[in-house]
Amino acid sequence: MIHPPDRSHISTEKRNPRTQDLHTLSVAECVETITREDRHAFEAVRRADARIAAFIEAIEPGFLAGGRLVYVGAGTSGRLGVLDASEAPPTFQISPDRIIGIIAGGDSALRKSSESKEDNPDGARVELEALKLTSKDAVLAIAAGGTTPYAIGALKAAKCAEDGTPHHEAPITGLLCCSTIEKPPHCDHLIMLKTGPEVLTGSTRMKAGTATKLALNTISTTLMIRSGRVYQNLMVDLRATNDKLRDRAARIVATLTGLSREDSFHLLDRARGGVKAAIVMHKLGVEVDEAERRLSENEGRLGVVLGG
Repeated sequence: MIHPPDRSHISTEKRNPRTQDLHTLSVAECVETITREDRHAFEAVRRADARIAAFIEAIEPGFLAGGRLVYVGAGTSGRLGVLDASEAPPTFQISPDRIIGIIAGGDSALRKSSESKEDNPDGARVELEALKLTSKDAVLAIAAGGTTPYAIGALKAAKCAEDGTPHHEAPITGLLCCSTIEKPPHCDHLIMLKTGPEVLTGSTRMKAGTATKLALNTISTTLMIRSGRVYQNLMVDLRATNDKLRDRAARIVATLTGLSREDSFHLLDRARGGVKAAIVMHKLGVEVDEAERRLSENEGRLGVVLGG
């Protein structure tokens, strides 16, 4: 019988010496133990600041030129990538095909575990090839332990054809993991979030998952800021399409214009629900078509249109 690789050396698979009495703890002690350990997730991301920044700086020019960011992972890692990708369109009004999440087992794996799919190193190849990736794009593989064949194989699929021939215009690649590993082949940027052993041995949905979500939030939000979809610290690319978003949009307009809540809603209606257009209309005294034209001419950057 062929046995699977021994992963006992991976830090996220090791036993945590601080939690070996879990089964004896009270509810309050369980909560205190877990929240105490969670602090390591935040510190791990902070220590990786420079590597996260280097990855963003590398992919920013391509992304601003219309490229895509593609997350690839299995299990919890894959779900977190899909989650981050799915939150970008409603938050920043970016097309769903600009930040993409690919998970082993497909969308059904978001609800029902399909861990066996993670053992296939070519599992993501068909989906990646269908995207027709170019040098403007970026592929970030996500794997807590840094060894998942599906995620590591995605790096090769992004860089090379099935026969190993390098792609003429390959995307920038990265691997986000929570263990100390050597940079694998076909990986341009290695981001290690050293979260250490989990509270529950091997349960990487915990500290590793928390750190991974923090890092993905940082990557996507920074790209959105740099692409002009944020003004000050406000979500100005929001489009008011439901009650919650209309309320938020009106508050943003009121904050930046000084208008009353009622007048902010009226302005939003005139602006077809566009927050940035509404603000330009008020600040520059123009109508919606002119506001949208000026925004379009300046890549949607509200600060540039307003001159600051």
